[in-house]
Amino acid sequence: MMGGFWLRVPVTAFLAANILIFTAPMKALAETCEADNSFFNMPLLLFVALIGATVGGLLARQRKGELQRVNEQLRQINAALRRQAKIESYAPSLSYAPIGGRISEKEVIVDPRKEELISRLKSGKNFLRNQELEKAFLEFKTALELAKSLKDPIEEKKAARGLGASLQRQGKYQEAIQYHSMVLAISDREGEDSGNTEAYGAIADCYTELGDLEKAGIFYDKYIARLETD
Repeated sequence: MMGGFWLRVPVTAFLAANILIFTAPMKALAETCEADNSFFNMPLLLFVALIGATVGGLLARQRKGELQRVNEQLRQINAALRRQAKIESYAPSLSYAPIGGRISEKEVIVDPRKEELISRLKSGKNFLRNQELEKAFLEFKTALELAKSLKDPIEEKKAARGLGASLQRQGKYQEAIQYHSMVLAISDREGEDSGNTEAYGAIADCYTELGDLEKAGIFYDKYIARLETD
């Protein structure tokens, strides 16, 4: 009697299950069989976000590589400076030795404009040292015009160098690059390269501050090369 009862229970459950399956809406069965095309159903904003994340990751890796390169260059610069401690900083000393050795001021001051030029350079240097940067800029600007009128490339470089240094200390890096580059241009024009080492270093520092590490790296390379040969 009990055996027959337990036999009927599975049979009853089997029949009930089949009835439910065949009476279920065919739409439900179709939905369960439909392929999950998740890529094409992906929301547009999510897809754009994934692309943005990928591009951002590539840029971050590139930026990391640039930073590592600049750090390595700075280590090389520090090592070279330790070997070449005699090399002066590009600011605030602002002094170049003319070709053939340094000439005393008494020997070169033969024109009142020359005397004023020397005075302006000294004043600019003092203002720069005392962090009176706008006053320094004005003094160096006047000195640059005087040097041009006297056709004195050495003093012209000093003035351009001072202008670049005063602007750089004010955080005006793009303008500073123009004046530091002027030092290089005068060197090319005159066929002598005094002051180029410091100009390369200053330009590299400006590009670093601007976040353009690729250009900074180029000028740090030039700076390092000059340190090793000077």
